[in-house]
Amino acid sequence: MKIVECVPNISDGRNPEVYNAVAQAAAGVSGVELLDVDPGIETNRTVITFVGEPEAVLEGAYQLVVAARGLIDMREHHGAHGRMGAVDVCPFVPVAEVTMDDCVELANRLAKRVGDELSLPVYLYEFAASRPERRSLAAIRKGEYEALPQKLEDPDFAPDYGPADFVPEFGAMVTGARKFLVAYNVNLNVADKRWANRVAFDVREMGRTVVGPDGEKVQQPGMLEAVRGMGWVIPEYGCAQVSMNLIDIDVTPVHTAFDACDESARERGLRVTGSELVGLVPKASILAAGRHYLERMGRSRGVPESDVIHTAIRSLGLNEVADFEPGEKIIEDILAAERPLASMTLQEFADETSRDSAAPGGGSVAALAGALGASLAAMVANLPHPKSDFAGVSGELEEIAVQAQVLKQKLLNSIDADTWAFQNVMEANKLTGSDREAKVRDATLGAARVPLEVAEMCPEVVKLCSRSREIGMAASASDAGVGAGMARAAALGAAMNVRINLQEMMDDQEAADMLARADAAVRTTRNLAAEVEKTVWGGLGGEVSDL
Repeated sequence: MKIVECVPNISDGRNPEVYNAVAQAAAGVSGVELLDVDPGIETNRTVITFVGEPEAVLEGAYQLVVAARGLIDMREHHGAHGRMGAVDVCPFVPVAEVTMDDCVELANRLAKRVGDELSLPVYLYEFAASRPERRSLAAIRKGEYEALPQKLEDPDFAPDYGPADFVPEFGAMVTGARKFLVAYNVNLNVADKRWANRVAFDVREMGRTVVGPDGEKVQQPGMLEAVRGMGWVIPEYGCAQVSMNLIDIDVTPVHTAFDACDESARERGLRVTGSELVGLVPKASILAAGRHYLERMGRSRGVPESDVIHTAIRSLGLNEVADFEPGEKIIEDILAAERPLASMTLQEFADETSRDSAAPGGGSVAALAGALGASLAAMVANLPHPKSDFAGVSGELEEIAVQAQVLKQKLLNSIDADTWAFQNVMEANKLTGSDREAKVRDATLGAARVPLEVAEMCPEVVKLCSRSREIGMAASASDAGVGAGMARAAALGAAMNVRINLQEMMDDQEAADMLARADAAVRTTRNLAAEVEKTVWGGLGGEVSDL
């Protein structure tokens, strides 16, 4: 699932009827999930956070700007925070399956639409900046709202989009693309702010001010880049915390910040007792932490996703001061579609498949078969991982297990996706009107796309089974053979579903391309699986000619 976060800051934090209405303008767009509305009375500013797929988030951002223009009058605005517009800043942030370039494109599209349709001046900052001097939000906002009339007359301050006109009731807007910011606090076994500050100064990028040999004050950098931090005490927690903003989790991930605080605390005779993630976090950040600590324990990182997340929660002590519920804190889990089929017991799934309803059907069963094949590939790779006899290939085995777990999860997700796609076709066929034919086509292609993706994952499943058999334990050869056979069956079953969905669209070029891809996936999977099955069958004393 492609997920983008949008974090507009609007210039009203004192009128609930205003900032809630602005937030709801975004939330009213289908596909947008409103996560947080955080008003500040002193700043007279509200930070709104919503997420969703790119197109939905883009539309939500535009509707938010429209609402803010009608409800906020900058001529009456006063507050402690810098600002120059009713929607002061509106950044897009990549969360999952989305690149920074994708978010730059979204920022440009929003800016153009706001400029063209609302006749407002819009500036681009951070990764979307049109020139180096505009990368900094503070540089663009210098002089704030009050300086806009004069600044807009300067050709060097011409907006990136929209007219260079002063709009008194709105001001100007800044949009752009930036990295995800994680608010993260590490708990100490003291309730003294001074000790927390000492640890914070050790780890944060700017470090601390010290007196140099010549008596001059100099800045001594801290241990971590892209980290801002300070110490404080939370009375209700009964402890001090190192409070950090991780402004680039690609540079300093959560687990790196935790380990640095732990190192500093130990050197000072303190102990880190846990930590707290404030707000939401991308799943990749938690998975990276879990895999980091699994690796430190000498355990395989190629275990189920739920095990990795559990390891992260326990290792970081995320449950110490407040409950950490993945379904409430991890963005992808909040947005995840329901998985009623994949969540069934084996008995329930088999019973439901056997009933007189069209779904779940062959497509969902094919996806399950592929997932079981990937599961066996992971098992065959994981079994020898801790054994000394396999030390020379443990790294490769672990990587096989990691890749197999990823494929397993994607295939499990396809079980329900196949059923939803089939239901979309049935709904489209009930439509009337001039656009019915186009909607039926789109739904039909969508229904074929899910099993096509299943089929195209199957060759990779077989390759993982094959390699894990080659370098793994001889006693697991049959498991690898079964895994390859399951993948072969999954590919053929999924391709059959592609064909039955597209059988009346042979003249459609996109459909023809999908059919060709499905056929290729079946051939490749069948050939790869045949080699594994023959090798395993022959190695177990069977006659290869019988296959």
